Amino acid sequence: MPTTTETASVRYMVDDVAAAVDFYRRHLGFAVDFDAAPAFAAVTRGPLRLLLAGPGSSAGRPMPDGAVPEPGGWNRIHLIVEDIAAEVARLRAAGVPFRNDIVTGPGGQQVLLRDPAGNLVELFQPAGR
Repeated sequence: MPTTTETASVRYMVDDVAAAVDFYRRHLGFAVDFDAAPAFAAVTRGPLRLLLAGPGSSAGRPMPDGAVPEPGGWNRIHLIVEDIAAEVARLRAAGVPFRNDIVTGPGGQQVLLRDPAGNLVELFQPAGR
């Protein structure tokens, strides 16, 4: 039976651990939990622990079939914000790259931004906020 903890961990492969730590800390309000750059770091925001694994980390080792883990893809962390328009304006002014513009759906508004390695982060403002 799995154990329950208050922290959820997600691992992202990154090209540059120091750049990723700086990005998540400076732009998205994460705190540094553990820093073993250039191989690995862990940053936290609320109940989320984001594991940032560089090419030299154990998570970056090739698989038996030769595939090498790499950054990017469509999986992403999902951060709830109070004012998505203000957050997008703040982050764009800081030079953070976005994948799209804000889109609205039945549950609220969302936008995708990229970390320095190309991993996606979704900012989401629930409907009614």
